[in-house]
Amino acid sequence: MKAQLFASASAAALFALPVSAMAQSTDGDAPADTGVRADTHDSKDIIVTATRRTERLQDVPLSVTAFGQKELDDLGIVGYEGIAQNTPGVVVNRPTQNFNNFTARGINTNGYSAGLQSAVAIYVDELPISANGNSTILDPNLYDVERVEFLRGPQGTLFGSNSLAGAMRIITKSPDLDEFQASASVDLGLTGSDSLRQRYNAMINLPIMKDEIGLRVSGYYRNEDGWIDNIGTGIKDSNSLEAYGGRAALLLQPSDRMKVKLLVSYENSKPADSGLTNPLLGKFVRNSDRPDLFQGKLTNYNLTVNYEFDFAELISSTTLSNYDASFYVDLAGTYAQAFPFALDAYGYDDLFVQETRLVSRHDGPLQWVAGFFYYDKRRTVDFAYRSTPEYLAANNIVGLPDEYYQRFNSYTDQSEIAGFGELTFRFSDKFWITGGLRYGNTEVQSFTRGGGYNSNYLTVAYCRAFTQLCLGFIPPFSGTTPIPYAAGLKVSDDRLSWKASASWKPVDSLTTYATVSTGFRTPVVNARAGLVSTINPNDIVIPDGAKSDSVTNYEVGLKGRWFGGDLTANLAGYYIDWKNIQVQANRVSDSIQFATNIGAAESYGLEFEFMARPLAGLSLALNGSFNEAKVTKLSAIEAAISGAEVGTRLASPHFQGSATLRYDFPVGDSETAFAAVNVSHAGSFPNQFPNVPGNPDAVSPTYDYTEAWTNVNLYAGTKLGALNLTAYVENLFDDKSITYVHPEAFLDGRYARMRPRTVGVRADYRF
Repeated sequence: MKAQLFASASAAALFALPVSAMAQSTDGDAPADTGVRADTHDSKDIIVTATRRTERLQDVPLSVTAFGQKELDDLGIVGYEGIAQNTPGVVVNRPTQNFNNFTARGINTNGYSAGLQSAVAIYVDELPISANGNSTILDPNLYDVERVEFLRGPQGTLFGSNSLAGAMRIITKSPDLDEFQASASVDLGLTGSDSLRQRYNAMINLPIMKDEIGLRVSGYYRNEDGWIDNIGTGIKDSNSLEAYGGRAALLLQPSDRMKVKLLVSYENSKPADSGLTNPLLGKFVRNSDRPDLFQGKLTNYNLTVNYEFDFAELISSTTLSNYDASFYVDLAGTYAQAFPFALDAYGYDDLFVQETRLVSRHDGPLQWVAGFFYYDKRRTVDFAYRSTPEYLAANNIVGLPDEYYQRFNSYTDQSEIAGFGELTFRFSDKFWITGGLRYGNTEVQSFTRGGGYNSNYLTVAYCRAFTQLCLGFIPPFSGTTPIPYAAGLKVSDDRLSWKASASWKPVDSLTTYATVSTGFRTPVVNARAGLVSTINPNDIVIPDGAKSDSVTNYEVGLKGRWFGGDLTANLAGYYIDWKNIQVQANRVSDSIQFATNIGAAESYGLEFEFMARPLAGLSLALNGSFNEAKVTKLSAIEAAISGAEVGTRLASPHFQGSATLRYDFPVGDSETAFAAVNVSHAGSFPNQFPNVPGNPDAVSPTYDYTEAWTNVNLYAGTKLGALNLTAYVENLFDDKSITYVHPEAFLDGRYARMRPRTVGVRADYRF
């Protein structure tokens, strides 16, 4: 039935598609990065706001890749994977839906970073959502966005802590005060032979009072069958997805100088199971006693006020955010599934962000940005460690209130306050220098609420399963003991980030630059600091936490634009010194994770982006990166606790890149059609440090490499007035390569693969 429905939809479309030089563009000057912007079209100048003011991409002295809505649609990009595949120097470590961690320029020790902040900051408008650490980070909906920008290299000056290796910005569209707009899109695809993918989007823009009040509303719904079978639950295609949400923005312009935008957004993503597999069971097979759930709901409320003084524009952005997430995971793989061991956790984030900026708008050689940033977050987590009623009954373990042998609630308070500024002085149109500073203070503290309980279930179950290791002794189950209130160590850190760059245009068509920039991550506290293993008291005692780590990035680059934009070339070479590295370790006996610091590492490489239009209708986009990243400094104690060695390669590929070839041609008197191929590739890389934390002489049983993969997508389509029809084949050669290997032992399935070949059709209509 699904195949018949898909075939009927496909018959309505011509074979086609576009690909272009990634980004929105404009001919003229544009205002500062206000969050309230008009659309820009029909030019080959790529416009970004990576420096908090609107500039041509070719004039920005840092490495930026930008995607406008058209480019996202043309390439079929709906989330993080598509962004990473088409951005040089970037990979996304994605064990399953709603679990995303970017690596940029090699700055990552593994793809999971349990307990740590991501090295790449992710922003939706002014809201930093990547501060969620290793927990679920919602897959965003990339429909009706102004632009997505990926800034590579540390962005500590303008984007704060946790932009250690870069920042990705999702900038949503604001209401248009002048004209009615509406759009809708439908995407139907078939993965494998019987997994139907459905994606629906819609938008309406209403100018309520011309030039004064406008409303823009967008919404989406996704219903996608899975393609992985869970033999433990008996569910075929278990990793299905239902996701929905919407966004409403009201824009008020009471005067020519003032704009006020009210934004409310909601996203709810509910994958039915994990996408991680066990290769010993089959390519797309997993085994868990119940579905592993990584689900999330994100609600944002934002007020942005813009006021134009004669000398500068004031931008004030106030955001309240609530994020609720479920984290259900079967941990029994730790002990070869010898006994039930699982975690059902619920997380609740309450976040307040205030950023106020002044951006100069006067004439003259001096341009500047100055701002204030405040961030306050409480993360509350309900932990519930589970057995099963069947196991408890079969082994006469009584005295628990239910199947949960341990329950407790903890919360972490995190705050950051910072002031920042950036100044550019133009000696001439050919030469200018930029300097920036950001000084801030961060505080982190974790607490355990009283009222929970613990038990010796794990010790009892372990000794029942591995009697010889317990010398034949099986301790009796001793019931529950209360967990008291505990206040963790309060960590505070003051940090200064800075940037300095010089830009020179030897000719009008070429910009060169040299930049030195720094970045850092906030300290991390271990909620279970001081905890001794009940299974092996000689195992590692959980330390207090990890201090801030920092990077210094040395970069030179050039950006060329010739033949009216028909040929562009961007090159960047960099060297990064990473000190006091935050790492996650995993206690062997009970799989408790904790954060700590180790010595230093280096990363260096070359990134390139080329775009050419050699003939009318023909375009070629090519980008890629070469990278070498490894540990350079390590004490014996640091090697023992982390499992690293001097010379250990970090978790990033040596080469990663993509290429897109597109041809546009006329059909009839007024219509057009197009065909394109997009090829992306990433080399293999290690998933973690090689040795067992706490036992440096033993190679970790979870140490492995991803596989080199190549993804080929075909698109073809036609434009019929306001209607765009596109047919596509994603993963043409059905590459089943392993793209991610989980670095920890508690899962039975630790391997993620590329999505199987998907054939589909998209229809997009814009009024």
